[in-house]
Amino acid sequence: MWITLDETESALLHGDGAGVKIAVIDSGIEVSHQALAGLTLADDLMFVKSGQQLTIAEGKGIDRYGHGTAIASIIRKVAPAASIGSFQAFNHDLKSTSVVIALAAREAIRRGYNVLSCSFGCSGVKDYIMLHKDWVDEAYINGVHIVSACNNQNVSIKEWPSYFPSVISVNMARVADTSLVLRRAGRMVEFAAQGTDLELPWLGGTIKRGESGSSYAAPVVAALVARLLGRHPNVSPLAAKALLQQIAKPWSREFAADNEF
Repeated sequence: MWITLDETESALLHGDGAGVKIAVIDSGIEVSHQALAGLTLADDLMFVKSGQQLTIAEGKGIDRYGHGTAIASIIRKVAPAASIGSFQAFNHDLKSTSVVIALAAREAIRRGYNVLSCSFGCSGVKDYIMLHKDWVDEAYINGVHIVSACNNQNVSIKEWPSYFPSVISVNMARVADTSLVLRRAGRMVEFAAQGTDLELPWLGGTIKRGESGSSYAAPVVAALVARLLGRHPNVSPLAAKALLQQIAKPWSREFAADNEF
């Protein structure tokens, strides 16, 4: 469904994500953290690979690293009325496998999530990359929006899912306003949003300060997409990306993070 640019800008500025479900595919979400007071997860699942066996278990409100809690806090700040689901696919070292991530993503799609927030990346082995392509394509076919972070060391290093064209790929930028989306045309990682020098909730009720990363920019845009869908639920992934391309502000060197060269 196509909407006007004025309607898009209004939704991004004034929407709250009501009626939209966002899946956080990450290390879990610590629901007891004071920064997340009042949060009730729509789903809380853990995905585990033991040998060749894949299982789905209850997440029990636990974050195994701290990263997922930070992501959830950003989404909640930008789209406070959106429903958040925790799809714990990463362990206490913030590591996972393409198989486990694919299982988590497919379960989120099956459960009717509208947006997948993906603050991770895979590079190198073609077989692993193609495992990501399978669920990215499945999401696209089912009208599910994927927002993905890029490489934190160098934005030009190819990582997936951020390098798939159906994905909204996001880098960090030095901006103070979470409603500001930047566009850098002519590259696969086309968008940038707030993601530097942040104060974020972390594992065990703690707070981390001075945090930077594309990991934290992706949920900003995921939440903005939720704002858009809350007002215009029939906007497709293709249309949402095209609309963002039209309304995003031009990127310039003043916004550059440390991974921009």
